[in-house]
Amino acid sequence: MDLSHLEWFARNKYGVEAYIEPQTTVTQTTVILIAHDGEWTRRRIGSPQVAWRWGRSLNIPVYDVHLTGYPQRMRDYNARQRQAS
Repeated sequence: MDLSHLEWFARNKYGVEAYIEPQTTVTQTTVILIAHDGEWTRRRIGSPQVAWRWGRSLNIPVYDVHLTGYPQRMRDYNARQRQAS
């Protein structure tokens, strides 16, 4: 787990929300943080329960990505990054 990076992102970006991505056969449970402009970062986290507790401790909204999907602003950010490169 790299909570220090996630905490830095959450504290230094505006409008951050956390989306929990469940464990798969290839990856561990991850959390993706998405800022108001769609900028995002992803890191492994111990479990969904750890992610919920961690997000609440920072007072940021936490969602299950299977229930909500990814926000449009993330897709828009990715499209802008592709156009810029």
